[in-house]
Amino acid sequence: MRLGCIGDDFTGSSDLANTLAKGGMRVVQYTGIPDGPAEPWVEAGVVALKTRSIPARDAVRQSLAALDWLRAQGCEQILFKYCSTFDSTPEGNIGPVADALAEALSAQRVIVCPAFPGTGRSIYQGHLFVADRLLNECGMQNHPLTPMTDPDIRRWLAPQTRHSVGHVAAGDVFAGPERIAAALEAQDAAGHRLIVVDALRDADLVAIGAAAKGLPLITGGSGIAIGLPANFGCTPAPVPWQGQKGRGAVLSGSCSTATRAQVAHHAARHPACEIPAEEVIEGRLSAAEIADWILAQEGLPLAYSSADPAEVARVQERHGRARAAETLEAAFAEIARRLVAGGITRLITAGGETSGAVVEGLQLGTLDIGPEIDPGVPALRAGPDLVVALKSGNFGAVDFFEKADARLQGRP
Repeated sequence: MRLGCIGDDFTGSSDLANTLAKGGMRVVQYTGIPDGPAEPWVEAGVVALKTRSIPARDAVRQSLAALDWLRAQGCEQILFKYCSTFDSTPEGNIGPVADALAEALSAQRVIVCPAFPGTGRSIYQGHLFVADRLLNECGMQNHPLTPMTDPDIRRWLAPQTRHSVGHVAAGDVFAGPERIAAALEAQDAAGHRLIVVDALRDADLVAIGAAAKGLPLITGGSGIAIGLPANFGCTPAPVPWQGQKGRGAVLSGSCSTATRAQVAHHAARHPACEIPAEEVIEGRLSAAEIADWILAQEGLPLAYSSADPAEVARVQERHGRARAAETLEAAFAEIARRLVAGGITRLITAGGETSGAVVEGLQLGTLDIGPEIDPGVPALRAGPDLVVALKSGNFGAVDFFEKADARLQGRP
C-alpha cells in the first residue's frame, strides 16, 4: 500500500476511493479499521470512519488508530479526508484530527484544501464557495449538526487547531507546482503548520497534488486526490463494473437543498413515503413498518426523512439534537437490514449520517469501487448480491436516484 487515507464519513470516503481508482490506483474502501492486513495488491487504502460529528477526542483516537494500521501496511503518504464543505464546529473535528496526525507523522507544511470544483466547491482567498455562493449562503448555514456560518476557512479552522493557520493564494497556485511548493515552504518558515491552499479548477488540484509529492500528510476534500495517483506512477484507467440484477430502493435522511430537490423529483415519479422524524422518535412509527411498505412497492421506492431546516430545528429543540440524530440513524440501519433480508439488491442512500448508519447496520466491511454515477458518487459493490450508492447530501443531479439505480444495474 502506497497511499493511506482516513475519511471522516462513508460517503466522502467512497468519493475519494473513486477519484483514486479513476486515476489508475488499485483501491479498497474499508469500513472502520480492518482486523488484519490488506491484500498485497492494494495500492491505496481508504479507511472510512464515522468521526465527523462525534466528540473531538474520540475522533482523534479513532483517526490515530487508523493511522497506525495504514502505516503498518507500508503507506508512504497519508491523506486525511473531510467534507468539501468543511463540515465542523469551532471545537472540531478537523483541526484536532489534523493536529494529531501531523504530530504523529512529524509533518510540516500540511495542506488544507476542501475544494472540489467538479461539484462546485472552490477556494479563493481562503474563502470556500459552493458554485457562486459563499459557504454560509448556500444552505450549509442550516446544517443540523455542523452549521457553517463563516466561509473563511482560515478563520473557521483557527479555534480548532493549536497551530497558526497559513494560506497559499490563487496566484501562486495558478503558477504551478514549483511555485506552490515554494509558497508552502514560505508559510512553514513563517510559523504556519496547517496551510489553506486556494483551488478553483481541477487543474489547480493536479498542480497541488504534484507539489505535495513526498509530504507525509495532506488534508482536504476528495478532490485533493485528483493529482496524487501520478505521484505513484499511476495513469487514469476505466473502472471495471458488473451490474446487479434484482430490486432497488432509496433511503434519504439528508436535509440539504440538493437532496430535498431530488426527493421531490423522485416522489413525483415513483412510490415515496415520508418518515416523520417525530413519529420515529416517539415510537409511533417503526423501522419494520417502513421496510414492509418499501418491500410492497413496485419500481424504485423511496423512504425519506428529509425536511426543511425549520422543521428539523423544531424536532431537535423538542427532543434534543443527539437523541433525534441517534434515533433516526438507528431506524435507517434497521430498515436497511430488513430490506436486504427481504431481497433488495441495490440500495441507494442520501446523506452522510444516513449512509454511515446503513453501512454500519449492514456490517459492510469492504467496498469495491465502481464507476462514477455523478461527480463525487461512485457505484460500490458490497457483496456478491448487493451494490450500493452512498451520496453526500449536496451531491448529485436532480434525477440522481434514477441515474444511480441504472448505473448499479450496469446501464449507462
